[in-house]
Amino acid sequence: QVQLVESGGGLVQPGGSLRLSCAASGGTLDRYAIAWFRQAPGKEREGISCITGDDGRTYYPGSVNSVKGRFTISMDNAKNTVYLQMNSLKPDDTAIYFCAADLGPYCIGYDVHSYDYWGQGTQVTVSS
Repeated sequence: QVQLVESGGGLVQPGGSLRLSCAASGGTLDRYAIAWFRQAPGKEREGISCITGDDGRTYYPGSVNSVKGRFTISMDNAKNTVYLQMNSLKPDDTAIYFCAADLGPYCIGYDVHSYDYWGQGTQVTVSS
């Protein structure tokens, strides 16, 4: 089974950027759909982007307008790693960010119960 490890979180000022990484081991990501989720204190976990492992198609849920145009998901198959580039960060982006994999390989939504494998999460704090 695949194991996922996130990295790249930290403290950043409003307007700054971070790039999160989700490194996979125990399996190749071309068989999976990989999504990024985030969970802010007191809120439910929400899906913010997904990429299909076999062809790299990317998806951003229409319900999360706040990340459109600012966040970009990508994949490096050679490194078996998925990235989330986050620009123009806002205090509302403060959350724990998780990557998750669904043996798909298609992105079919952001129901947390649909994803079989999860990383431990990485904290992103946006504050001046």
